[in-house]
Amino acid sequence: MSKRNVKKFLSTLVCVGLLLAMPGTLFAQSGINAPFKDVSGALSDEIGRSYSLQLVEGYPDGSFQPNKAISRSEFAALVAHVAQRTGITPPAPSGDNTPIKREEAAAMLGAALQTGSAGEDFADVPDDSPYAGAIGKISEAGIMGGYGSGRFGFGDTMTRGQAAAVALRLYDYVKPFELLEAGIPDLQEAMTSGKITSEQLVRQYLDRIAKYDHQGPSINSLITVNPKALEIAAQLDQERKEKGPRGPLHGIPIIVKDNFDTADMVTSAGCLCLKTSVPPEDAFQIKKLKDAGAIILAKANLHEFAFGITTQSSLGGQTLNPYALDRTPGGSSGGTGASIASNFAAAGMGTDTGGSIRIPSSFNSLVGIRPTIGLSSRSGIIPLALTQDVGGPIAKTVTDAAILLDATAGYDPDDVVTAGSVGHIPVSYTQYLQEDGLKGARIGFVTQLLEDKPEAASVNQVTYQALDEMRKLGAEVLPVTLPDYDKIVKYPSLSSWEFKFQLNEYLAKLGPNAPMHSLGEIIDSGQFDQSQKQSMIDRNVRTSLDTAEYKDIVLFRTRTTQQSLLKLMADQRLDALVYPSTSQPAALIGKGQTSGNNNRLSAFTGFPAITVPAGFTPEGLPVGIEFLARAYDEPTLIKLGYSYEQGTHHRKAPVSTP
Repeated sequence: MSKRNVKKFLSTLVCVGLLLAMPGTLFAQSGINAPFKDVSGALSDEIGRSYSLQLVEGYPDGSFQPNKAISRSEFAALVAHVAQRTGITPPAPSGDNTPIKREEAAAMLGAALQTGSAGEDFADVPDDSPYAGAIGKISEAGIMGGYGSGRFGFGDTMTRGQAAAVALRLYDYVKPFELLEAGIPDLQEAMTSGKITSEQLVRQYLDRIAKYDHQGPSINSLITVNPKALEIAAQLDQERKEKGPRGPLHGIPIIVKDNFDTADMVTSAGCLCLKTSVPPEDAFQIKKLKDAGAIILAKANLHEFAFGITTQSSLGGQTLNPYALDRTPGGSSGGTGASIASNFAAAGMGTDTGGSIRIPSSFNSLVGIRPTIGLSSRSGIIPLALTQDVGGPIAKTVTDAAILLDATAGYDPDDVVTAGSVGHIPVSYTQYLQEDGLKGARIGFVTQLLEDKPEAASVNQVTYQALDEMRKLGAEVLPVTLPDYDKIVKYPSLSSWEFKFQLNEYLAKLGPNAPMHSLGEIIDSGQFDQSQKQSMIDRNVRTSLDTAEYKDIVLFRTRTTQQSLLKLMADQRLDALVYPSTSQPAALIGKGQTSGNNNRLSAFTGFPAITVPAGFTPEGLPVGIEFLARAYDEPTLIKLGYSYEQGTHHRKAPVSTP
């Protein structure tokens, strides 16, 4: 709502003569702690939120008296109090003390907000009632609904509990749109209510990118910004007007790692050698995002060809950690992590071969999901090692990550491993966003994944705190040791084996206009990060994957790790395993980064994992906690991760990009 309309809203309240300066105990004061002893049921969450926002207060005895009638003057004063919280000074209140009926409250809100009228379907609202149009419009706006039985409660007296819920909804409706830390549902609600358009949203994100990515702190997280982003947003705005939104991602700007193919932008893997490479078609997951209405706002920097975990590349340079500009952002999806932490887009996509979603998510106080291998397609992603490669969400919240997973999971005929996902994908992963998800859960803490080193002490401290928090939230957390752990961690990543052959296959699919045609040609060109030269040469000397050594690793590493985890979880009756996402925090740039063996369990088994913000070290560096579950059990991970997130709220935005 514009300030002009808010002023109209306040003026209308004066005109109807319903404001009275007697807030009593309804407005927020001090000295009372929620939750109230007499509040429970359907409205309890909204009353609690209304209290936490200091919109309402209870009585000195700790009660709220939610069923007590509220007078016209009290309700009008509450509405004015909410309006004042938006920065507008309310006029002097006046009014009377008779109890207000629900239809009268709807009419007051409708007149005040200048909303007009709309049809309604409540069984108890007379069609010829002068209140019907206002009831329909206020209900449509989501400010005041009816009862579950299809009744509005026409003729009923408004209660304090109902008024507190209406105050909260009115606050959400009136308050100005705030971009910083806004989640996907927040953005969708803002567009639906008309507070902002997708085009305006894109422009605001572009302004932040211009201000903070190459100026100010110069996070240097992005390689390419989509030149058509505003045009696409305008088209999606028009589609919303004509047909309504496609779904929760309609008009939502997303940043993707620059190893996802985009047919309308360069896909470089961070390498100078591919700085002109525009693939013939979108990656499967990119197409699904676009089909869902998402806008690919930019392509993020990465550790070149996803080789490392500090995010430096010949094309994109060194990305900085927005929480500590002298530290690495993690990698290899560090550009996505740093950009989403800095609020350059709503959410992002990364890839993970050994830890490349989870490490940057941990270092940037974000949620990252490494899906089960087979849940989401790798078609059109520049490969590192397809035995281990996955693409998945990096987001500020578990909710946003679940929405992205809904959009990107599914069978792709061009990636046969995704045939395993059939029958394993729920209607929506968002149905597992359960605040009490940790209650009764049995979780094994893998003690071998804590390092006994001074450099790991701060991460260990945060980890033990996180385990205590899980217990307080109702989980049973027990220390466990993984069978065959020493044997498992001796196995290598398969990127040193598979990269050459799979990269060459990818380059061949680019067609005759591909800027490079083989790893050997890239090496000969010299157009790459020279610090990786020996690693690239070592990979290029491989002549075949048809060797006993390679096949033994693929067979025995996978079998040993999967059986070890599954037996442990079965024997201990565990829902999931938990451990720090990395053994050490973000390192100083140029000093090398250690993440420990923590990222290997998911990569070696193909089982899914989620990292969630767990807090900060004394130096202010983010730390993540990682849950791992059985194959295709992302629902359990989302349930546990969401419950922990909602019970702790550890994420904080970096101060370097306010």
